[in-house]
Amino acid sequence: MPYGPHTPADRGRMLAALGLPSADALFDDIPAAVRAHGLDLPGPEPELELAERLRGLAARNRVNLASFLGAGVYRHYVPAAVDQIVARGEFATAYTPYQPEISQGTLQTIYEYQSLLAELTALDVVSASHYDGATATAEAALMALRATGRARVLVSAALHPQYAATLRTYLDDGRFAVETVPLAPDGATDLAALEQALGAADRPVAGVLLAQPNALGILEPMAEGSRLAHAAGALFVAVVEPVSLAVLAPPGAYGADIAAGEGQPLGLPLAYGGPYLGILAATSALTRQVPGRLAGRTTDVDGRRAFVMTLRAREQDIRRERAASNICSNQALCALAATVYLATMGPHGLRDVAALGAARARELERALAAAGAPRVHAGPYLNEFAVRVPNARRVHAALLDRGILAGLPLADWFPDDPVLRDALLVCATEVTRAEEIAAFAAALAEVMAGVGA
Repeated sequence: MPYGPHTPADRGRMLAALGLPSADALFDDIPAAVRAHGLDLPGPEPELELAERLRGLAARNRVNLASFLGAGVYRHYVPAAVDQIVARGEFATAYTPYQPEISQGTLQTIYEYQSLLAELTALDVVSASHYDGATATAEAALMALRATGRARVLVSAALHPQYAATLRTYLDDGRFAVETVPLAPDGATDLAALEQALGAADRPVAGVLLAQPNALGILEPMAEGSRLAHAAGALFVAVVEPVSLAVLAPPGAYGADIAAGEGQPLGLPLAYGGPYLGILAATSALTRQVPGRLAGRTTDVDGRRAFVMTLRAREQDIRRERAASNICSNQALCALAATVYLATMGPHGLRDVAALGAARARELERALAAAGAPRVHAGPYLNEFAVRVPNARRVHAALLDRGILAGLPLADWFPDDPVLRDALLVCATEVTRAEEIAAFAAALAEVMAGVGA
């Protein structure tokens, strides 16, 4: 039973003061069709029977698949130290560390996270507590809008579709315009189309958002995209995959004003719906526009090192339309996992993870091409790419029956694109085994022949 401090008499007096007959009347403004009407759950059971029921449900999960699915969430080996440290009880809180005198440990973990991500992105300021890559990307766009005072954002067609949908949800209030820049045949953003869109003098652009690698796995010409954005007075937002930064140029190197991304690859396991970790970094010029948590290091009255929340008031999150953030819960436990992962792997270890994943992807590309599924795009990629597979949905389903998760049918993302409608987006990382690649290629060739692909 949920605990509530108010007695029926208390609630009756409150309803009488409001002139309402019942608590249900409080929700009359919500259409009945969209109101919650209880959960369709079975009745209570003894614990022994309930545990058996839950074991049966858990057994329905497929955990023995050879997986080639990436699409924004990636399998990596997580050192045992990560789970061991984040499982400590003193870290298990979602509350914001407002009181520094009792939150030094939490504040230090946030500070260390910020320091490592600043080094990884080559940017000056990193905030914490963003929910995931999609919301961090939307927050980055809002930063660009606030900083420039403009109302138009250009987004590559190869930005992750869920990120693009979240971005539009954040900005769909009639004040802002989100426009899509098409792709070139090689799978990267069409720079000529980007330059043309930036050239509309009567409709100045606040920010340009490109992903590296993009949602199709292709490497984007980030330096040129940054140059075009800045020439038009817009900010450049790089949406990055963090492990790739061990081998690719960091956002700061090509002049990005803001970097956003999904921190899941940094020590967080795959999960259906999270919790994950949104990455958001920026140049020092944009410090006052950065939402979320900023932990700073200072000294106390005795000269000892101390950590504090900085450049924000406690009430910042409840200032409604004047707030720089809508974040109140704290993702610091996920940020701690990323911190421990980066500290454990070190720069050379992270580079090995990225390089080995790229090598495995090259093996996968050659094997699938030999099986009759060549790449769709000619542009360079890192560890993820699209392959042409006619009847892709049927092939994907048939391979699942054989214990192979053959990536993502791109018709799920691009149902109206004739090029991508019959394609699979496949991925390899350092945990992909050579025998899995061989089995995938052999099964794919057999299934494609069987379904008339």
